[in-house]
Amino acid sequence: MMKQLVLVLAIWPLFSSLQLLKQVGSNRCSNNSYAINVMLMNYSDFPSSTNSLKSAVKQALERVRKEFQMTGENVTVDATFHPFNSSLYVSQGCRTSTCEGVELIKTIYDSGTLGCAVIGPACTYATYQMVSLETILSLPLISVGSFGLSCDYKVNLTRLLTPARKLNQFFYYFWRHSGLPFKTTTWESVYIYKRIDTSEPCLWYMNALDAGITEFSEKLKFKDILRTPELLRKTVQSPNRKSNVIIMCGSPEDVRTDLGMEKVDNDIVIILIDLFNNTYFKKNISADYMHHVLVLTLPPTNYSYNTVIRDYIEMEDNSLMEDDFLAGYFNAVLLFGHGLKKFVVSQSPVSPFSLITEFRNTTFEGVMGPVTLDEFGDIDTNLTVLYTSQTANYFKPLLYFNTQSNETYEATNSPDFIWKNHRLPSDTPGTGPHVLTIAVFTLTGIVILVLIISLLILRKYRRDNERRWKKWSHIPPEEILPLETSETSHVSLKIDEDKRRDTTQRLRQGKYDKKVVILKDLKNSDGNFSEKQKMELNKLLQIDYYNLTKFYGTVKIDTMIFGVIEYCERGSLRDVLNDKISYPDGTFMDWEFKISVMYDIAKGMSYLHSSKTEVHGRLKSTNCVVDNRMVVKITDFGCNSILPPRKDLWTAPEHLRHADVSQKGDVYSYGIIAQEIILRRETFYTGHCRDYREKLYRVESGKGVKPFRPDLTLDTVGERQIEVYTLVKSCWEEDPEKRPDFKKIESTLAKIFSNFHGQTNESYMDTLIRRLQLYSRNLEHLVEERTELYKAERDRADRLNFMLLPRPVVKSLKETGLVEPELFEEVTIYFSDIVGFTTLCKYSTPMEVVDMLNDIYKNFDHILDHHDVYKVETIGDAYMVVSGLPKRNGNRHAVDISMMALDILSFMGTFELRHLPGLPVWIRIGIHSGPCAAGVVGIKMPRYCLFGDTVNTASRMESTGLPLRIHVNGSTINILKRTDCQFQYEERGETYLKGRGTEITYWLTGTEDKKYNLPTPPSVENQQRLQDDLAEMITNSLQKRENEGSKAQELSRCDSKSCSNSLDNFMWRLEAYRLRGKRKHLFKHPFYCLTCYQQIKPLFTVTLKLLDDSIRTHAA
Repeated sequence: MMKQLVLVLAIWPLFSSLQLLKQVGSNRCSNNSYAINVMLMNYSDFPSSTNSLKSAVKQALERVRKEFQMTGENVTVDATFHPFNSSLYVSQGCRTSTCEGVELIKTIYDSGTLGCAVIGPACTYATYQMVSLETILSLPLISVGSFGLSCDYKVNLTRLLTPARKLNQFFYYFWRHSGLPFKTTTWESVYIYKRIDTSEPCLWYMNALDAGITEFSEKLKFKDILRTPELLRKTVQSPNRKSNVIIMCGSPEDVRTDLGMEKVDNDIVIILIDLFNNTYFKKNISADYMHHVLVLTLPPTNYSYNTVIRDYIEMEDNSLMEDDFLAGYFNAVLLFGHGLKKFVVSQSPVSPFSLITEFRNTTFEGVMGPVTLDEFGDIDTNLTVLYTSQTANYFKPLLYFNTQSNETYEATNSPDFIWKNHRLPSDTPGTGPHVLTIAVFTLTGIVILVLIISLLILRKYRRDNERRWKKWSHIPPEEILPLETSETSHVSLKIDEDKRRDTTQRLRQGKYDKKVVILKDLKNSDGNFSEKQKMELNKLLQIDYYNLTKFYGTVKIDTMIFGVIEYCERGSLRDVLNDKISYPDGTFMDWEFKISVMYDIAKGMSYLHSSKTEVHGRLKSTNCVVDNRMVVKITDFGCNSILPPRKDLWTAPEHLRHADVSQKGDVYSYGIIAQEIILRRETFYTGHCRDYREKLYRVESGKGVKPFRPDLTLDTVGERQIEVYTLVKSCWEEDPEKRPDFKKIESTLAKIFSNFHGQTNESYMDTLIRRLQLYSRNLEHLVEERTELYKAERDRADRLNFMLLPRPVVKSLKETGLVEPELFEEVTIYFSDIVGFTTLCKYSTPMEVVDMLNDIYKNFDHILDHHDVYKVETIGDAYMVVSGLPKRNGNRHAVDISMMALDILSFMGTFELRHLPGLPVWIRIGIHSGPCAAGVVGIKMPRYCLFGDTVNTASRMESTGLPLRIHVNGSTINILKRTDCQFQYEERGETYLKGRGTEITYWLTGTEDKKYNLPTPPSVENQQRLQDDLAEMITNSLQKRENEGSKAQELSRCDSKSCSNSLDNFMWRLEAYRLRGKRKHLFKHPFYCLTCYQQIKPLFTVTLKLLDDSIRTHAA
């Protein structure tokens, strides 16, 4: 960071004079005259000389001019060459080229020949300074180089040689690739060898691979840097290395120099980055040290050149073809001509800024063939990976990588590598692909898996066979285990009390075969079943269907026989229909869900009717249960000889008349359940008949044209519902033969249900998943709602706790459950009480005393809110406050208590009692400072208590004080003197304090900077007569109130005899109401006493409500 700051300061004079691009443009970029500025930086980092670069640019310019002449355009295109001569320092190459580009562009700008575009520089440092910070140009900058990541994504920069970003893309995809014939594993580790003496391209290529922000580096699990040849040699031979793959940049000569003649491990793969080297394609003999090396380079220059372009390649030894930098400068001019030509031909105005856009997402004819630039102005190419052929002993292509599409193309399927099995090794030592080992383990695993699957299938077949032929027998009682505590507790999302009746929970529960079960009383005391009953039990044992609960057998516990039946967590369907909070209509129990519930019941009954059990006999909504996946299952079926059916609202009319069971009777029961589901009302809902017995009577005797049935009108239903309503009505036809069977009901509902989603047949799993998703959404909504209520209650509880105990104490109790007692070196304690409180109580009713204290102390509490104090307690008329604990506040505790005392005393000067207006209320105040201990005492109704002599002394200061005076100890005065606040006080003199002896005390009278309206204290001479004066004043006030009273006020004076008669009369009227149910008796006579009526009114209201509820329940 410091280096960057120094750099900016050094070149700031250049920036300040470069107001370049707000007004770029000159006479060299218009009127058919266009100029290019070419920066010539003669560095040893690049193989091309200044003269070679000039020659290449001139030849390219001649080519551009010829193209304009061929189209008949009179256009002049020139180039100005600017060699670099720094006035600041002598350049030593690209790594010291930070300021050169900025200084050179300033020189060009000052000369007024900025032109249309700039070619160069090639150094990353120089280019970065030109396109960064405040020097961003508004004319295109074409660079043959500038490889670093710092030059990526610049608005006006175009790069004609492969940047580091493109190489990073190659390595990212190559490392991840595992589908190549010669690379079957992904790589996740690498060593990066960074040579000290390296070229400009290699420096930035390796820095980009080392950078942690690239996608390639982020996906690696291991990466390490090798910086010396010694480390490189040690790594390729070490058996404890972390990776088999090494990336380096340079030439084959660099590999020989740095690796030496050391023997290389057979699993080592070295990837050599050598892009700008054309010698690999001349079939030269590959050296032995290159056998473990893959070379990453550019493709060979085998393009069939345009004859016109070939005429301009006149440099000695075809150096333009051999030198990528020379070709890059040549292509830079061709790119400029390519973009300029579009504007000239279309007669559009040319500006440097518009040329920038033309240098993006374009393809033009370069000296070696087509050149493609991406959306950021960087060149795209086909990178080539070469390997040493073991048979031919020279380099051959292994694969090609297109940087534009990020796709890999194989050059060969079976390369003759030095690595075994013609495959690249794994990047991790010791984990390479061993085909035979893998094959052995794979086959072994397959055989074991097949054996396991076969055993499971065989076991299931045997168990099914055993179950199919299993005969009934009692389950041993010891196999029925009690439930654990965690299994019997049920979490409810309701904060209010759940008052619904849960019939499932009233049944006995247990655990059998690690599953929770229901124990149903079979009303059999000895367990000796008849043959017919045993046959029924055997049939139940063979039933296993997902819409029917599983029957496990019977068990004898004590003298009772129970059926052991599968348990469903959500209770009966009746409970779900009643619970409109957990299963609301709008978000959960919609029409689709109701049909799916009816469909579940129909499927279960269809299976049951086709089984050996044949009939249910007791089908009702309480015998349909819901499991935790919201699947409805039918329970309590069969056992009709053990549990004969009863007459209820689900019973078919023919079975009400003659007790029996039948499949058509089950269909009728299904129709009643369907009406419950659709309307979500009570069983057999009718708007005009609510009596249970009347409904049974009317169904049983309801023969005729229109028998008595539940309400289900077709008048207001839509198209989707009408088909279901019609189906349900057909189920409760009076003639059993007209009722459909469950096969037809199931197929009809399946068709209706599939129409919701446009499917001809929806699978059970689709239905289940949709149902769970619906329940999950409803549950999320319910949890959010209850969480908000919980947070509100928690916050309210916290506020209440903070009112009862100090905030730090509450937090400690919540976190640890205890509060450690604490010693405070210095606090200030305030005590006050009401003078003549006993006398006031004598002449006041209890309610008036409570109102008086509440009025005074509520105002005291409001005053406390403006000071850093803590209210400890109030006992009767005593009021205790402390400052300096539990939160220490330096010397402020004495200041806050003193100011609070002055505010309280000022308030008492204006306070009046409501029941004794005009009567003054006097208080005594005592203040003392000193050490104190504090802690929470007790478990039930805990209190934060203070202990120590300071508490006793503060109490003595109050009791020895005088009315409407603030009595302060010398310790408090000394603390006040140490503060900046200037308090006013008077010396009282020596005062005897019990337990401490005689001390000099003070009266606190105010402050210098604030005027308090304090009441005038009574004189000292009248202290002995205060109690008598107070009693006399109270008597006078009461006498005045009696004299000024009206008739209503006279009624408020209590006549004990009248009130007694009135209360007796009230109790008599309540008893009359209870017996006769006539409320008019309650209001026959008024109360004689207004005060007593106001006191009896709450009792009267509550009692009347209870009696109303009792009489209404009795009548029902």
